[in-house]
Amino acid sequence: MDAQGRGRADNIDPADQWVLNPNTGEYELRLTPSAPQSSPQSSVPGPRRPAPPRPAAGGTREAANRETANREVPGQRRRRTEPEPPAGRRSRRPVKKKSKAKKALLWTGGSMAFVLVAVSAAGYLYIKHLNDNITSVSDDGASTGGFSKDKAINLLIIGTDKRTGAGNEGYGDTGSVGHADTNILLHISKDRSNATALSIPRDLIVDVPDCPTEQSDGSQKVIAGTTDVRFNTSLGQDGRTASCTVRTVTELTGITPDNFMVADFNAVKTLTDAVGGVEVCLAKDIDDKQSHLKLSKGTHNISGETALAFVRTRHSVGFGGDLSRIQLQQQFLSALMRKLSSNSTLSSPSKLLKLAEVGTKALTVDSKLDSIGKLKDLGLELGKLNPKNLTFTTIPVLDNPAETVKATVVLNESKAPAVFQAIKKDVSFTAVKKKQAKASKDAAAARLKGTKSAASEVRVRILNGGAPAGSAQETLSWLQNDKGVLKSENAGNAPAELSKTTLEYAPDQADQARELASLMGLSGSAMKPGKSVTNSQGLPAITLTLGKDFQGAGVSLTTPTKAPDVDSKTTADKVTCAK
Repeated sequence: MDAQGRGRADNIDPADQWVLNPNTGEYELRLTPSAPQSSPQSSVPGPRRPAPPRPAAGGTREAANRETANREVPGQRRRRTEPEPPAGRRSRRPVKKKSKAKKALLWTGGSMAFVLVAVSAAGYLYIKHLNDNITSVSDDGASTGGFSKDKAINLLIIGTDKRTGAGNEGYGDTGSVGHADTNILLHISKDRSNATALSIPRDLIVDVPDCPTEQSDGSQKVIAGTTDVRFNTSLGQDGRTASCTVRTVTELTGITPDNFMVADFNAVKTLTDAVGGVEVCLAKDIDDKQSHLKLSKGTHNISGETALAFVRTRHSVGFGGDLSRIQLQQQFLSALMRKLSSNSTLSSPSKLLKLAEVGTKALTVDSKLDSIGKLKDLGLELGKLNPKNLTFTTIPVLDNPAETVKATVVLNESKAPAVFQAIKKDVSFTAVKKKQAKASKDAAAARLKGTKSAASEVRVRILNGGAPAGSAQETLSWLQNDKGVLKSENAGNAPAELSKTTLEYAPDQADQARELASLMGLSGSAMKPGKSVTNSQGLPAITLTLGKDFQGAGVSLTTPTKAPDVDSKTTADKVTCAK
């Protein structure tokens, strides 16, 4: 700001109006006056000046005037003179003045009332401005309906190859409608102790399902699905929106995202500029003519065009394919997270305001995440993560065996299901120490130890206690036809819903319970020693209640004790030099 513009409201940087309150630890908007004040007079009207008192009965007007003259008018500074006492008489004790502290408090209180009203109005306008920045699209019923603070969070982050904006036309296919070029399913654990960022290769062959999609005029259209196509065609192709990418992720992994965010090329440039660049590392010199990245070996702070070139590079790293580029993107996102959580960012009002401004403009979000309040709440949940417990990994894949010239990949069926299951079960991919009572853990494990009866001797009633409709009948058919548990029956719905599947049994039925737990893949904690019940034939039976964690007949309900085998992984706290 130049000297001539000093004091003008329209030249004030909004960042300078946000001040850290040491008492709350939060930034507050402090409005500056439009022009310098010559004296500390409050702009709030002071108290009404009292009218001169009426003379008392028998008194004189002069006496009343003297009394009025000796009154101190609030807000007015004046010299007070005391009359000389008559000769031979002691002077009366002077009237005690109000303390300066009390007068300051009164003045501040009046001014603060005005400031609070002004701040509330300005704060509202600023929040409205940020809300107006946000672009949202319908989730078309593809998501869970939005994240919850008391549950694990699954956020789908999509980077498109849409080349709108100055300087972006030089990257690859200039006519792209914006495919799902970079895709990360971010899972944040229920207790916020860890997270997994699972990259989904754009060239992975998948089935894209039928996608009900809201059109610009508000009408609905079902975009037909396709089989054996690249994952990136789940967005942009045939008019598909991000909600179709969400459906494709659910179809592929069995995990339904709670929300999604979409970023284009411009978002990479503006977000890195807003934080002052991020630090990345290269194990060799790179001069990539196609991505325009030219950097020497070593560590660099990159932003803007260079940051975009970095995440677009693939021909000069690794094997020159998309999987090599994914590793660069993971390194970039790790660096961005470290920068966002650093003191240099969190302690800078100007950076935080710029991030709010840039972030709300750069991202397109789903209709369940379309306000600055919801984004703030999500940010607070993400802020609870420690970077060392955020693991970046990639869906296990193999080269497509149907191709002579390898251009696409297929799911590694021997490894990928375990990865998806671990995420669904909220298993950390890093070693996070969690407190658990040893006695309770040992007792649960002991329930699985001992003799087991034959499957044909297991007599069980199956109840649906929160699983999808039809689960009890599905389980009954599976147990009878595939596992030989012929003495089983569907007992309908349970009296109440349960979050976890349970198996209740009497002490003399423990051998039957252990056999059924083994068949179902139940953990010791799912087994509930209790009492026997009678089935429809009046015979004693154990009770299997399918909870909300039920994933289908034959799917193990035992939570893995360790992370599954993956081809590569790294954590956000580490700087890995790209080769």
